[in-house]
Amino acid sequence: MKPTKFSSIISTFIFCYLLWILFTWTFTTQELLAGAVVSLLVATLVSRFFIHENAFHLFNPAKFINLILYVFVFLKELWKANVDVAKRALNPNLPVNPGIVKVPVNLESEYGMAMLANSITLTPGTITMEIVEENGKNYYYIHWIDVAETNREKAGEAIKGTLENWIRRIWK
Repeated sequence: MKPTKFSSIISTFIFCYLLWILFTWTFTTQELLAGAVVSLLVATLVSRFFIHENAFHLFNPAKFINLILYVFVFLKELWKANVDVAKRALNPNLPVNPGIVKVPVNLESEYGMAMLANSITLTPGTITMEIVEENGKNYYYIHWIDVAETNREKAGEAIKGTLENWIRRIWK
């Protein structure tokens, strides 16, 4: 369902205004009014680039709660990846076997695919290089610091972990 221009602006305004309040953490009338004006201006200019699907998708309480929970899941995966890369960097033998693997992705939403690709890239030791569609199926080409598995499915499970399942809960 393609959102209307008005609903795109309103949802982008709400998102920007909440971020303004979160980042400034000032609740004076002048500050709240300035935040509203800036948020409305930004929403008017960028909403057509920001919203492509359902404009109020994340305002669904279940989706929003899953998004909050995802932050904690991602932080856990980020911690594990940081520890792994630190161990490799501190090891005198530097056990790395870099390579590029083609990993299948079972997400349909463009937002979900972008979120997973960015999450993979943000974790140390992996970089999402390209997203391709072949025969109706999506794949990521990922540079991996230590290719422990060459089987696409198993490599995907090792790299994506639980991130893909959590993202599917948000962007289904």
